[in-house]
Amino acid sequence: MANKLGKIHFIAVGGAVMHNLALALAAKGYQVSGSDDEIYEPAKSRLEKAGILPDKFGWFPEKINSDLEAIILGMHARKDNPELLRAIELGLKVYSFPEYIYEQSKNKQRIVIAGSHGKTSITSIILHVLAYHKRNFDYLVGAQIEGFDLMVKLTEDAPVIVIEGDEYLSSAIEMKSKFLFYHPDITLISGVAWDHFNVFPTFESYVKAFEDLIDGMEKTGVLVYDKTDAILKEVCEKDKVDLIRFPYEKHPYKVVNGKVFLQTSNGEVPLLIFGEHNMKNLQGAQIIMRQIGITDEMFYEAIKSFKGAAKRLETLGLNDNTLIFRDFAHAPSKVGATTNAAKELYDDRRLIACYELHTYSSLNNDFLPQYFQKLNDADVAAVFFSPHTLEMKKMPELSIDDIKKYFGRDDLEVFTKQEDLVAFLKKQNWKKSNLLLMSSGTFGGLDLPKFAEEILALPVD
Repeated sequence: MANKLGKIHFIAVGGAVMHNLALALAAKGYQVSGSDDEIYEPAKSRLEKAGILPDKFGWFPEKINSDLEAIILGMHARKDNPELLRAIELGLKVYSFPEYIYEQSKNKQRIVIAGSHGKTSITSIILHVLAYHKRNFDYLVGAQIEGFDLMVKLTEDAPVIVIEGDEYLSSAIEMKSKFLFYHPDITLISGVAWDHFNVFPTFESYVKAFEDLIDGMEKTGVLVYDKTDAILKEVCEKDKVDLIRFPYEKHPYKVVNGKVFLQTSNGEVPLLIFGEHNMKNLQGAQIIMRQIGITDEMFYEAIKSFKGAAKRLETLGLNDNTLIFRDFAHAPSKVGATTNAAKELYDDRRLIACYELHTYSSLNNDFLPQYFQKLNDADVAAVFFSPHTLEMKKMPELSIDDIKKYFGRDDLEVFTKQEDLVAFLKKQNWKKSNLLLMSSGTFGGLDLPKFAEEILALPVD
């Protein structure tokens, strides 16, 4: 591990987590440098402000020398990266970012939140509660969270670190899941539903990653898992006698006129988040909190002010007739859960749900059947995809008829042009109707907040 005030170089510093880690290490006192072939906002401005932004974009082997105590390699850097080759030639230590996080947290209690869906939300809940009660903790989370300047915090004195554990691959030279490097003391797995088709070509290979995560836990570790997920239940209840297990399901709750209340032994607790999947997320987070000294009373006090993670069932706008949400949903399980949550909140309103096929998995004919009936809770359902995205990813064309078949809805509206989707939505009658926009992209560059304003300004019958 690099010593304090040592020199650390990032190859592919512009990534979301990578630039946050660079900023965190600079704040801790390390001398940080980095390279990348392209850096976009907000990473560009944030790195520039911290004095870490490279003078030129590209790869410069001359930056790599024996004075560097560590190289941190980003996922999008290739095996033949000139800086990486130079580092290997010099015999320097090269870490993927999860390897380095582990090196920085060997002496801390490591809590890892994993699963095909809900990772960011559960991690955000835990961070919110710990911050509310002014606990000292480090963290790594996969999205920007309200109230936290960075996605990464690493200190010398925090006794615990909360890590969002991603199953995607670590780097070009460490082709295994990020979460396998953390060796957690406490693990929560929210669910197992096939994702990342490009690196897990079979469901069995995807499940195996979670089995390996459990196998890599510290002895007498704590395993928390959603017992309503049949696959996950089977994975978590395999013989491993030295683990303490806490299965969970949704926290009891009720919905009244668009408001959600947790039902507890001491009365009702009002919430700012909604959906059955979020009630599961809350219950799992609450069990984690109990393991580190946060009582249920403390948890309920803090959770009342939790607004949710960014772009997770986020409200874009509302009026007396219409509420417009957006969600980062991309995996089939998340699309189904999010659609169900939006309908449950206002079951007396029509729900119009739009989903963008944007990821490699979602645009693959072999994977698309995983979306079967995932939009069935919507009264009106639409799917958008961009043929240009298929071209960029060098993928074959998609058939509109096939997409309808894969989603199991003959009435599914399918659009390949942004303007056609926009026109369709603007023609809808928005009296007592809500809109749900789900994508890890932007529906072909659509300004979603501005579009929400336009929908809300339409007259209703």
